[in-house]
This record gives sequence, C-alpha cells and structure tokens, in this order.
Amino acid sequence: MSTGVYQTSKKDGSLYYRASLTYHAKHISLGSSSDAAIAHAIYREAMDILSSPAITPENYTSRIRHLSFEKAISLLNFRDHGMYIKTPIYLQKGFFSYYLEADYDLKFDNDDLFYYSSHKIMRRGNHLFVNDYGMQYNIAQRYGIKNYGVAGRDYVFVNGDPTDYRYANIRIINAYHGITQTEKKGKRLFVARLHLNGDVIIGKYTTEIKAAIAYNKAVDYARDHGIQKNFIQNYIADLSAREYADVYSALKLSQTYLDYIDSFVI
Repeated sequence: MSTGVYQTSKKDGSLYYRASLTYHAKHISLGSSSDAAIAHAIYREAMDILSSPAITPENYTSRIRHLSFEKAISLLNFRDHGMYIKTPIYLQKGFFSYYLEADYDLKFDNDDLFYYSSHKIMRRGNHLFVNDYGMQYNIAQRYGIKNYGVAGRDYVFVNGDPTDYRYANIRIINAYHGITQTEKKGKRLFVARLHLNGDVIIGKYTTEIKAAIAYNKAVDYARDHGIQKNFIQNYIADLSAREYADVYSALKLSQTYLDYIDSFVI
C-alpha cells in the first residue's frame, strides 16, 4: 500500500482507501476514495502544500486536483500559523478568511474565530447559515440583522464589500420589520408599512421605535378585523411594558391604512 493510504471496508464489504498524514505530531485525515491511486494523490497534494511555501491561498487551486479545498486551506493555515482548524479558515493580519468556496472567502474579526472554528458555514441562495444545536441560524443575526433584512435597505457593508463581515464594516439602517427611512425637508422620518396584497403605508413617525410600535399596532388592527396572516411583530427591547403601552396608545395609524383594512377582502 502506498505511503499515507490505508485500506478499509464499508459495511457492505466493499473496499475503499483513506488518506492521512502526520504533521508536527498532529494526525490529519485527508479524505477517502474507492481508488487507491486517487487516495495517494490526495496524500501527495497535501504533502506538497505542507512542504512548499510557494503554495499560498492565492495560488493553491492550481496545485490540487483531488484534495478538497477545505482541507487545503486548513493545511495552509497549519503550515503558516501552527494552528490546525477543521473549518477552512486562514488567519490574516488582524482578521481571518473563511473559504466558502475555493476562490471565495468571507472576512471576519478575530473575535469570531472560536465560533467559526467549530461551526461550518453553508449557503442557500444568498443566505449564509450555520447549524447550531440542530437549528439553522443565519450568520447575519450575529450583527443584529433580522432574518428578513435586505442588504442596501436594512443594512449596508460600509466598504462596499459584501464578503467583509467584520463588525466595523456592517451598519444597520433599519433594525425593525416593516420600517424604512426617508427624509422630508431635511428631517429624518421612519415609514411603517404592512404587506398585505401589497405594501400599505401605516404612517410616518419621528423615531424608529415609534414606527416599529405603530407597525405592531397595525398588525393587531388587521388581526382584529379577521386578517390572519403570519405577520412578523417587532420586539422592542429598549422599553418597559408600561412605556411600550403608553407609546402604543398614543400612536395614530394613517386613515389610508384604516380604510384599507376596513375594506380588505379576506
């Protein structure tokens, strides 16, 4: 059997071959194949990465055919920084890169290193998420971005780079559901909308919290009129129950919204 390759069998008795190596007293599993020659190629590519400083995160894809990109990044980081991390993380100066694909990495603050060292990031469409205790969590939640948050509307990447998830690069614009910002005669206003057959304006308010509470009041009004949709309601952490109730009672909903609900056909 070739160096770094070990023969084993599946439950059905079929043979396959595992590739592994030991580097700086660390035993590392590299992958497996039903072909012994491919398993050996995986081992050789891994050894090339560990022994050749000329192979870097910028050019490594041209040097591997069989080794997974995740394992290649882990090996590069182990070689250069002495830290073996199972997820595809490469330490940079003051931050780290998480390789979501071979040529596509996300940037994170070092404060998040422990978390992403043990949580694999996955992607479905434009949503990036991790599995945590059997549940899927959008990574945007770590920045106070709601699940329904839309880049450019509810939050922005300050430097324009949507792969840069460092905390200083993410600015929240709209923290609550159904709320957007506008300006009128130089004055900032917060517009609350509820989506039914289309977006209906609930009203314009001087603070974001008032707009968020007005949205909740609009949801209650819609439900009181028999509209039983799966509305998202805003959680207001900054107010006590009494303070919330006082604002809720004082807020007015636009007549346009009230008339729309009164005439809404379920």
